[in-house]
Amino acid sequence: MIVCIAEKPSVAKEIADVIGATSRHDGYYEGNGYQVTWTFGHLCTLKEPHDYTPNWKNWNLGSLPMIPPRFGIKLIDDKGIEKQFKIIEWLFKQADGIVNCGDAGQEGELIQRWVMQKAGVTCPVRRLWISSLTEEAIREGFTHLQDQQDFKSLYEAGLCRAIGDWLLGMNATRLYTIKYRTQNSRQVLSIGRVQTPTLALVVSRQDEIDNFKPEQYWELKTTYRDAVFNSTKGRFSSIEEGRKVLESIQSQPFAISSVTRKEGKDYAPRLFDLTSLQVECNRKYSMSADDTLKTIQSLYEKKVTTYPRVDTQFLSDDIYPKCPKILEGLKAYTQFTEPLKGRKLPKTKRVFDNGKVTDHHAIIPTGVWSDTLLPNEKRVFDLVARRFIAVFYPDCQYAQTTVLGESAKVEFKTTGREILVPGWRVLFDKDKADDAKTDDEERVRPGFTVGESGPHKPELQEKWTQAPKPYTEATLLRAMETAGKLVADEELRDAMKENGIGRPSTRAAIIETLYKRGYMRKEKKNIFPTPTGRSLIGIIHEELLKSAELTGIWEKRLREIERGKYSPAQFIDELKQMVTGIISQVMADNSSRLLQ
Repeated sequence: MIVCIAEKPSVAKEIADVIGATSRHDGYYEGNGYQVTWTFGHLCTLKEPHDYTPNWKNWNLGSLPMIPPRFGIKLIDDKGIEKQFKIIEWLFKQADGIVNCGDAGQEGELIQRWVMQKAGVTCPVRRLWISSLTEEAIREGFTHLQDQQDFKSLYEAGLCRAIGDWLLGMNATRLYTIKYRTQNSRQVLSIGRVQTPTLALVVSRQDEIDNFKPEQYWELKTTYRDAVFNSTKGRFSSIEEGRKVLESIQSQPFAISSVTRKEGKDYAPRLFDLTSLQVECNRKYSMSADDTLKTIQSLYEKKVTTYPRVDTQFLSDDIYPKCPKILEGLKAYTQFTEPLKGRKLPKTKRVFDNGKVTDHHAIIPTGVWSDTLLPNEKRVFDLVARRFIAVFYPDCQYAQTTVLGESAKVEFKTTGREILVPGWRVLFDKDKADDAKTDDEERVRPGFTVGESGPHKPELQEKWTQAPKPYTEATLLRAMETAGKLVADEELRDAMKENGIGRPSTRAAIIETLYKRGYMRKEKKNIFPTPTGRSLIGIIHEELLKSAELTGIWEKRLREIERGKYSPAQFIDELKQMVTGIISQVMADNSSRLLQ
């Protein structure tokens, strides 16, 4: 008998239906030579400090650092989990072989391997690796099962992540709680490898806002033939300087000195990875990162979209032949898919690039249609579907017009953009095309002729510099993705993903954890640190703990472990040294800083 183990009961049911295991039993399905069982996400976890030695049960500085000679796992203390594990263990003991059907990612690999270790599996294990739960994908996956050994480095990366989080979280949390909380306080000062640098980003932004001193400046503009021109001199730091220039042109005519028209193209927005989808849902629908993750996970389980926990916006070449069928399945979008029918779909490196795809490709529709989606599911699916269709549409073609004028030798400039061929933009309302320009930039300028002149209305406008904006979940996710560096350019952002903090699948949980622990709060869409959160970052002088950039380097190491290019033992040794060093520094601190 072959035992298949999935990550959720619902996924197990989908797999069981496809492979013919249709007889339902307590904790598993059976039939056609298969038994299909499931976990509930994590059934096992790393042992707690007191599981290694009773001395580590009580919190005291003398027991630090806590570094077990060998890390172990245990079942999570829950009656439902214990019952299901006994069923799994019984099935495994009778199995001729096992198919690991866990989610096809680092976390999914870790979940199932820990269960197999705890159950003492000795029979051969193969891996089901699929990007969607459609019947076609499951059947194809079972005809191409892979040896579990091929995924060893993926498991090692997940294990190193878990051990790293344990080492830093357990030790630093106890260290800072004992050392810096007030005598009568019972509050735990929670420190985490990703959580603390993320909180530090929010606190740093709030410090910038609080310490910001607005500065006054003036801008010179003039209106000629209903078009607003801006002075090319830029800002004036004093009103006297601005007035002097204003007075010199007030009674002088305005003349057009140059008109240039340049044609260009806008490419369709890229396909979604998880972070960009979370950013877009937060920006458009005010959905939290966690809500977006739950929604896209639900769409995956309903078979209408592909695997969601991905960090690439590209497709592999083998998806290209399947695209016409996927487009055909998008029943509510026939007005957009019909023009693509019967034509060879374009294939560009902006969409199809094997070099940018590792375990999974970008999030796309599967071509399976559902009429039973919930409101949020419809919204998220609409974003995914439109992006997918758009990449096969022609580029948007536009003409950019730049007009220069002058009055009394003071130069002014205005620009306007005219859409010549909308191309992919037909799929989006104006507020939906995230690459669309602002109304002002899109305004088509009236026809100007070089040498024409006439009266104009100049004015000096008083302005003030603006403080940085608080983070929203959208901008915080972007900051986590780029280790705190503000990057607008897509190509550069791609290059920096290697050093992002956290994984796409865990960033939402990190943000939620910071809310739950009272370190951050949300007001409408804006995120603010709480006094406790600010105080916690304030007492952490050890830059290693709160630097997004340094945490990004550790993330890069974990990705290299996943690819077999970095030693797991070396990574753990480096973390042990770091934890030991931080403990020494904090122990030597004789200041009176305490959490406020």
